[in-house]
Amino acid sequence: MTASDPIVTVIVPGRDIAAFAPAALDSLRAQSETRWRAVLVDDGSADETGAVFADAARNDPRFRVLAHEASRGLGAARNAALDLVDTPLLGFLDGDDQLTPHALERLTGTLAGTGSDLVAGAYVRSRFDGSRYVSGRVQPWVAAATDPERHGTTLLVHPAASANIVAWSKVSRTELWTGLRFPEGVAYEDQVVAQQLYTRARSFDVIPDVVVHWRVRADGTSITQGKARLPVLRDYLAALRGGIRVLREAGAHAAVTARLDLILAMDVPPLIDIARTHPDPAYAAAVDGFVAEVQALPEFADVSPDPALVAALAW
Repeated sequence: MTASDPIVTVIVPGRDIAAFAPAALDSLRAQSETRWRAVLVDDGSADETGAVFADAARNDPRFRVLAHEASRGLGAARNAALDLVDTPLLGFLDGDDQLTPHALERLTGTLAGTGSDLVAGAYVRSRFDGSRYVSGRVQPWVAAATDPERHGTTLLVHPAASANIVAWSKVSRTELWTGLRFPEGVAYEDQVVAQQLYTRARSFDVIPDVVVHWRVRADGTSITQGKARLPVLRDYLAALRGGIRVLREAGAHAAVTARLDLILAMDVPPLIDIARTHPDPAYAAAVDGFVAEVQALPEFADVSPDPALVAALAW
């Protein structure tokens, strides 16, 4: 490898994101670390996403395009690109989000200095204010996972890292993905994989730098905005269960407790609110079943839910 060879591949999947993809690609072009490649995966788009990706590849050899004739889903799109990665390091960027200008420099530079297998950074949401997307602050659970900076840590030492469960806030050594791929055909496919990365890594790093601006789409079409739909809820709960299972099987019980604390504080209350008025009783039954499973876990004894949550759990 020469000094100018690419050191990191960024996988950028997208479907019907032509309005947002140019900003995502511009955020790659603007990186202070220029030794990157990007695999752009058009997952069966009906809009101009494919044309945006193709134009990027024509004008910059660092971009490569994969096109799916019909949509296979986010997990399958990422998996198809994973098979093409030949750089030492690997990261992700959803095609409607944006990297901050020094993101790749900080993430790859940290791994170069520590020798860890994985590094995770902070991120913020961007919401539409009526005229433009405006980025908010780092949320408390993201800050707890990434601040202060830690090098060469593990879940045994830093269990709060398990709260950072998105694919696109991290760079990892490509070898960490040997035998590991995203679940396909489901939503929230990155939650289980994130916990697998933490538990597979010999050690990992966390940095407080904001590395991604995560767009919450104004039209409500983001996956995370669809939890009132029963199939999406079932995928969501399956992802939560799967992440907990990975941590428990790895013996990371403090991380399980940390995840339960966060799930009960942040994930469960909104689902209970939806369940109270949802027209399908199966929705409430699914939420009830999940809460019962959580309360039956041995690690639940170490959780300290606030009184408002205790009342909500008894709804």
